[in-house]
Amino acid sequence: MNAELVRYIENEIIPRYAGFDAAHNVDHVRAVISQSMALAEHYDVDWNMVYAIAAYHDTGLVEGREHHHEVSRRIVLNDGELRRWFTPEAIAVMGDAVEDHRASSDHEPRTVYGRIVAEADRQIDADVTLRRTVQYTMAHYPEMTRDENFERCMSHLVGKYGRNGYMRLWIPESDNARRLEAFRRLIEDRDAIRRAFDDIYDSLTA
Repeated sequence: MNAELVRYIENEIIPRYAGFDAAHNVDHVRAVISQSMALAEHYDVDWNMVYAIAAYHDTGLVEGREHHHEVSRRIVLNDGELRRWFTPEAIAVMGDAVEDHRASSDHEPRTVYGRIVAEADRQIDADVTLRRTVQYTMAHYPEMTRDENFERCMSHLVGKYGRNGYMRLWIPESDNARRLEAFRRLIEDRDAIRRAFDDIYDSLTA
């Protein structure tokens, strides 16, 4: 890893996540970086590129969530500091990769770099995902009752993680497939997921 690149990203890029929501904070970007580097071990790739792509992947949230993947790409392409370490061709690949990471993307990531960061970003963990979904609903729909919050969470979870949801996995060496199957079984057990929801809701409103 290039020490100057790491220093720049640690000082200038990762701190940006402190201003994002709980699901996309500094802990999140560090987890995506860590998982991306682990997945990269299975491929012949430039580790500096993998590290930078993971670090930049959600920076576009500075302009909101809806188009953050496109804004993240623009941030990569416009960051002149990256030209110190990467060729224009490499930066273009990095821009494509951060744009392709979004789970709701309508196309497969264009390169192995995009597949790596997309897979790393999935971070399928039932407890963490459910908690973040409840937190997001509370923050953006504070007028909702407990039952309304639950129904909104279920709609989101089924739409994304359910058997007909839009979640797609790209890296066979990842253990996300096993985690996703376990999460789907929980989602399909309405009584079990309601108990888990209530525990989280109670802890957040205590």
